[in-house]
Amino acid sequence: MIKNGKIIYLTKNEFKLLLALIENPGWVLSRQKLIEKVQGEDFEGYERTIDAHIKNLRKKIEDFPLNPQFIKTVYGIGYKFEAA
Repeated sequence: MIKNGKIIYLTKNEFKLLLALIENPGWVLSRQKLIEKVQGEDFEGYERTIDAHIKNLRKKIEDFPLNPQFIKTVYGIGYKFEAA
């Protein structure tokens, strides 16, 4: 991925997460749905694991990670991608 002319390296999970969000712009995806897309349906870990991946992804792609433009939190439900 390229941001402001610089290459941004994403982990495999960050890439899968971003892809899942971009493929469904404007749609809210639950943490469980995102885990299934990133980790697979057999994942038995804690569903809040996805929050750490979102945090890391925001640091890489957002200009202001604490006030994200692209990856929005929908409290109590999950996350959605909003194109600029």
